[in-house]
Amino acid sequence: MTAPGTPGIEELLATVPPGETPDLNGAYPRFDEPRIASLEALGERRPTERGEVLIAEGDQERTFYVVLAGRVAVVEAFGTAEQRVVWVHGPGRFLGELGLVTGQAAFLTSVVAEPGEVLAVPADRFRALATEDPAFGDTVLRAYLVRRSLALGEGIGFRIVGSRFSPGSRRLLEFAARNRLPHRFVDLETDPSAERLIRELDLAPSDTPIVLFRNRLLRNPSTTELAAEFGLYEPAVEGGVADLVVVGAGPAGLAAAVYGASEGLETVLLDAVATGGQAARTSRIENYLGFPTGISGGELAERALLQAERFGAHRAVPAKAVGMRWRDGDYVLELADGHQVAARCVVIATGVHVRRLKARRLEEFEDACVYYAATPVEARQCIGDPVVVVGGGNSAGQAAAFLAGHAVEVRMVLREGSLDEQMSRYLADRIAHDPRIEVHLRAEVEELEGESGQLASVVVRDTRTGHRYRLPARYLMVFIGGDPCTSWLSDSVALDAGGYVLTGPNAQRAVGDATLAGPAPSLLETSWPGVFAAGDVRSGSVKRVASAVGEGAMAVRFVHEHLATARGPTTEECAE
Repeated sequence: MTAPGTPGIEELLATVPPGETPDLNGAYPRFDEPRIASLEALGERRPTERGEVLIAEGDQERTFYVVLAGRVAVVEAFGTAEQRVVWVHGPGRFLGELGLVTGQAAFLTSVVAEPGEVLAVPADRFRALATEDPAFGDTVLRAYLVRRSLALGEGIGFRIVGSRFSPGSRRLLEFAARNRLPHRFVDLETDPSAERLIRELDLAPSDTPIVLFRNRLLRNPSTTELAAEFGLYEPAVEGGVADLVVVGAGPAGLAAAVYGASEGLETVLLDAVATGGQAARTSRIENYLGFPTGISGGELAERALLQAERFGAHRAVPAKAVGMRWRDGDYVLELADGHQVAARCVVIATGVHVRRLKARRLEEFEDACVYYAATPVEARQCIGDPVVVVGGGNSAGQAAAFLAGHAVEVRMVLREGSLDEQMSRYLADRIAHDPRIEVHLRAEVEELEGESGQLASVVVRDTRTGHRYRLPARYLMVFIGGDPCTSWLSDSVALDAGGYVLTGPNAQRAVGDATLAGPAPSLLETSWPGVFAAGDVRSGSVKRVASAVGEGAMAVRFVHEHLATARGPTTEECAE
């Protein structure tokens, strides 16, 4: 798809700035001569011409390019009226992004701005070298991760066009953000280019939201369509039966996938929405071992997923499990789209889903003005507007601290009598000393107010005095805990009164000794032999990222033990 009046290649190249983009946090390292010499044995030198496209948006990256002479521009929306140069690389730098590692389509186009020469290394040889040479692999992977983060932070990538108040736009933006897909939101409400773009495409505002990618226009696509477009769905396993299916791609599920695949198990990772789980909804995790300056939940999940895929794990997103049953010696996971995935063992790591606020008129504003995450995507929506954050745990605290740098006003509303009652002390101290954050203790939000789906304020009640008052709010951020994602397990493994999965001795007591054929359930094993639970979904678990990762890794050890003496559930167990 090329819009009328699209500028030509020469007009584009005329906008390329002199020099090259400065290196930012290791995103654009330069190879020295010895490294280039070692790469020459794997590839070939090729002359380049001005205007030559080396990597095209939408195509799978099949070649690792190193610029030897000349300059290469990285372009967003190439071939359309909205095309623009975002980065420029000179001699010694390499091109590409994470798609070269993951097999996803390229999100940007690399076009030669000044003729010269490149070194072209086939993707399979590049990947082999990245595995065999840790120094090379670390340099490239670190750069690709930073490039992905820069693209997400700067709003570079495919375009989502719609209204910020549209539920459809919200759905697409959330899916893109949680799956860390580089994108730019063109807001009909505030972006001057939106009206022009809609007119050039001969669309009406009612036709939005739309997605523009690889010269294609997708009208209000489903998340499944987007996943297929970007190569996120890959559930097939050769032979039809996996050794291990991990349901849920939060920290526990990702750890299980990494350890399962790395130890030779044919592993499939499923998630209904995106990798990262609840952890991916936080802007920064500061108390996770090994990251003294903190790491965003989304970046932690992205790194873990790269590890899992590097070891050969298959991942499918979105893939919502709706049931599990025993069939001919294997477990069969039923998915919402009608597909099935069979495995010899299962790790349940579905975590919890966010709890909705019980406040009047919530439904009127929830699709457009109520958020359950605080990532750069939500922060961009909140720039210059007042925000209210509800909750007293670490997630709420991190959200308030992060949004204070974007929103004009941030107010926290929490039931607790002090900030450190449920929140880590370091975070509570930071919020208490941040003049940009106003804290309302022993309070709860009772009602939302506004017109035409646009939030204006919230009504808050002081739980001590009963006094009610209003706080201005254009957006409401809710972090009040969650409930286990186990409705799909109601006819299978044993659950506790709160819906969490029982494991180990508790699972045995739940079904009774008489129905168990063989050894008692291991520590993380459910009432069904060979089915394990890890992370927040497990009854009695510690709700922390580190403990979830530990349980996910430990579950794989029990999987190996089960496979060594494999048995299935009895008829009585399946009936419980």
